[in-house]
Amino acid sequence: MRNFAYVLPESIEQAQQAAKDKGAVLKAGGIDLLDLMKGDIIQPQKLVNLLTVKGPALRAISVKEDGLHIGALATLADLAAHAEAPAVLAHAAGSAATPQIRNVATVGGNIAQRPRCWYFRSATFPCARKGGNTCYTQKGENKYHALFDNGDCAVVHASSLAAPLVALDAMVVTTKRKIPIEKFFVPTTVDITREHVLEPGEIITEVVIPAAARAWKNAFQEAGERDSQDWSLVSAAVTMQVEGGTVKSARVVLGSVAAIPYRVAAAEAALVGKKVTEANALAAATAAFAKAKPLSDNAYKIPLGKTILKRAILAAAGGRESAGG
Repeated sequence: MRNFAYVLPESIEQAQQAAKDKGAVLKAGGIDLLDLMKGDIIQPQKLVNLLTVKGPALRAISVKEDGLHIGALATLADLAAHAEAPAVLAHAAGSAATPQIRNVATVGGNIAQRPRCWYFRSATFPCARKGGNTCYTQKGENKYHALFDNGDCAVVHASSLAAPLVALDAMVVTTKRKIPIEKFFVPTTVDITREHVLEPGEIITEVVIPAAARAWKNAFQEAGERDSQDWSLVSAAVTMQVEGGTVKSARVVLGSVAAIPYRVAAAEAALVGKKVTEANALAAATAAFAKAKPLSDNAYKIPLGKTILKRAILAAAGGRESAGG
């Protein structure tokens, strides 16, 4: 790890100003940032510590007239334990990483983190996401990599909260603007080197769940090699509006299958206008993975993902396959 200046701002304005300096990087919980620095993937000249910003605004989780406001510095543990958090979001926050990490990792840092691809994380490989010309995953080890839009770069988005937030139609609020959550993440087809649209000096202040979304039926399911201290192999977040037993609208989002949280219109269309039965849930899950393009070592994600998504759909509707993942 290289030398750097350390800034301790007391206000969001001071943090924003310091973050505009050349070579400045924002630090919240630091879970992802310190790994990147230790691996020499980034070499910041200055760290701006957001945790010293005074006041409760960036840490608060509160219900307002327009929805649930989640401060960017609220921890995953705070979110998982909050009584007003939708189940789809609380479940994802509460199952991420380990208790130690959940008590440090922040909501803003979680959605803005960089990929965990081992080629990206290794200084040995000048991969395409780091400005090189090659995605080493294509002919290398790709057991944990993407199923969709994986031709140029096969990373998966590492955030545990991203898929549930897309399913809830959340809004990301920064010091400059409000960004619909689906516009926050950058697909590889737009810019292979970026994960989000934040500009230099722009700081996430909160994430807002619309009031209407808090009434939607919802569920989250995931599968991993271990129950703790591990990354998801596949996750699924589902929200739906149901009237008289029939699905009126649905949002189906997969995690750990693409470089962004992957919303699946085909699965949503397979649910709308139907009752949520086991057969219909399976049909929607099958439709979700119809266009998957597995690499040499990750085809297992397709049947696994179908099972996880089917469980999430049934759980959201109150069906019997609500456990597991």
